[in-house]
This record gives sequence, C-alpha cells and structure tokens, in this order.
Amino acid sequence: MLRPYAATDEPAAIELWRRTWQRHYPHIDFSARVGWWRERWRNELVAAATITVAECDQAMVGFVTVDPRTGYLDQIVVAPELWGSDLGRALLDQAKCISPAHLAVHVNQDNARAIRFYQKHGFVIAGSDVNPRSGAPLHLMRWRIAGG
Repeated sequence: MLRPYAATDEPAAIELWRRTWQRHYPHIDFSARVGWWRERWRNELVAAATITVAECDQAMVGFVTVDPRTGYLDQIVVAPELWGSDLGRALLDQAKCISPAHLAVHVNQDNARAIRFYQKHGFVIAGSDVNPRSGAPLHLMRWRIAGG
C-alpha cells in the first residue's frame, strides 16, 4: 500500500534508509551517519519534497522523495528483502505522478543495480557530478515524458 508520509513515520524512514544503504555498501558505517541523515531528512527532504511511503503489514518497506517544483528525485528506498520485486517500480511510478513532465536523480556510478533500474524505466545518463559529502562519482540521470 502506498500512502503520503506523516511526521510519525520519521523513525521508520530513518531506520529503513540506514538498513538499506548499509546492505548495499557494507564497508561504510551508516549507523554513524544517522544524525547527519536525520537533520538532512527533516531540513531538506521533509521541508521540500513530497514523500510517499510503501507499507506491508503496517511496516514501512519503502519510500520515495520528489521535489514537485524541480522534479528532483532525491531518494527511492526499498527494503533489501524486497529488492527485485515490483515495489521499486511502484514507487517510481508514484514519483512520475508527483512530477509528470520530468524527473532527475543522482546515482552513484558504482551502483550498477540502480543504474539498470532507472534505465529500464526510461531514464538516461545526462551528466556526471561528485557527491559533496563522500567524493563519490555520480551519474545525473533524467526521465522526461515522450515529447517533453
């Protein structure tokens, strides 16, 4: 089930973010980054983005954050046990509803699984950047409706 984010979802969203990123990048201590992430979540994402939460059996299993003014998709997070399911597609479809003309997302260049996912759903690599916190190289990926 997809639904709008509520302030009471914050602890579950923070933990899902930590758990998911830790699984993908086990050599990085994401528990040490939770304080930074909580501040960023509150001050940047909750303040500006439309956030949709995915639930299963009353537990958060995913979320997507999109700034409807810019079309920037900052986060799409799916619980690791649901990787490969249709949940990522459902969240991405919701992002396309929030910003129906275009979306942009930065993806770590070493995250081949995410790059394949976005390409499968119509995104193209449109540029490169560097993560200001980690220094990791990023792809800027864009999606536009046909003719848009």
